[in-house]
Amino acid sequence: MRTPLITFASNNICNWSNERHKKPVCLIVLGMAGSGKTTFVQQLTSRLHTRKQPPYVINLDPACREVPYPVNIDIRDTVNYKEVMKQYSLGPNGGIVTSLNLFATKFDQVIKLVEKRSSNTDIAIFDTPGQIEVFTWSASGTIITETLAALFPTVVVYVIDTVRSVSPVTFMSNMLYACSILYKLRLPFIVVMNKIDVVKHDYAMEWMTDFDAFELALSSDSSYNANLSRSLSLTLDEFYKDLTAVGFSAVTGEGFDEFLAAVDAAVLEYETEYCPEHERLQKLNAEAYLKEKSRQKERFDADFQEEKGSLVSTARYVSHRNEILLRNRAFMGNERFLVYRGRRQNWPQIVSQFSGRTEEEATVEVEQRFVVSALFLINCILKCVEVIYKYTWRLKINV
Repeated sequence: MRTPLITFASNNICNWSNERHKKPVCLIVLGMAGSGKTTFVQQLTSRLHTRKQPPYVINLDPACREVPYPVNIDIRDTVNYKEVMKQYSLGPNGGIVTSLNLFATKFDQVIKLVEKRSSNTDIAIFDTPGQIEVFTWSASGTIITETLAALFPTVVVYVIDTVRSVSPVTFMSNMLYACSILYKLRLPFIVVMNKIDVVKHDYAMEWMTDFDAFELALSSDSSYNANLSRSLSLTLDEFYKDLTAVGFSAVTGEGFDEFLAAVDAAVLEYETEYCPEHERLQKLNAEAYLKEKSRQKERFDADFQEEKGSLVSTARYVSHRNEILLRNRAFMGNERFLVYRGRRQNWPQIVSQFSGRTEEEATVEVEQRFVVSALFLINCILKCVEVIYKYTWRLKINV
């Protein structure tokens, strides 16, 4: 029996949450290009293997040449990045997006493989492409993230380069991007300040908690970017309060235990905050779907009844007309009487029954129709005679 890597600090979690937590925790590693994501995953994988708790590692970067850690699932085995660029005439970013889209169509198979390893591993690590916007703002990235979050405890790990972030403007840019990802994905979020073996992350922690310290760092810069960063720092103050940040060295492994503690807290947040909200939204969507389905059914029934009534009235009219024509035995000559419904009736009486007019009005209408019909018939006969005459005259000339 395995020893759980993540232990809950509270036992007040419902049964369905405990069943969900029996599955591995999924860590989605994001970060700017050059921030050290791949090296971070390598160090994390190595440490977990050392503890006899090997993770399940999935590489989602189709453009990388080599992966410096053991991979269980590699997108490069499914999609050929260079062939995608060549076939669809795409650039580097377009090729990555298309490769991820193609891979996302088979992501259900990845889910099945991860579920099969649930009894042997506690953590599944997803290493994403260096072009962070390609994953976070694409349809395939949304599909992968939301699918994992619906089935497994999922935590987003955002890696920051502390060496580059010593500039207050660069630091603010990183924090702003982290904020946008957090509010887009709405999943438990951990900021990993990487490369602390080169530059300690104390300055970043101070800037996040003390606005005056950040203001002092910006005092020597009077550019537009500095003024914008100063304003954003005040805006992101609430964001900093709920943000979990840890220092980590992808080279030495410093900060590994602190990172696992942060993952522990993030999983607890997932179970107590994200899952109930997810269930609530699912119920709302189900109720909205049922209401829309009921509305469409009522509309269909109303349209069907209206169409049915129209068909019945049309059928009655056709039936009455056919009955008149079938029972007419006195249509020739000047006879104006018909046998209709077993009675001998004249045309004005029948027309008045159908049109709702008086018999006198119906008589006038019938007479007018007879006159028009007679004139039309005479006109047709004259046309025929004219055509025959012209044809015979031409024959005489030819002869």
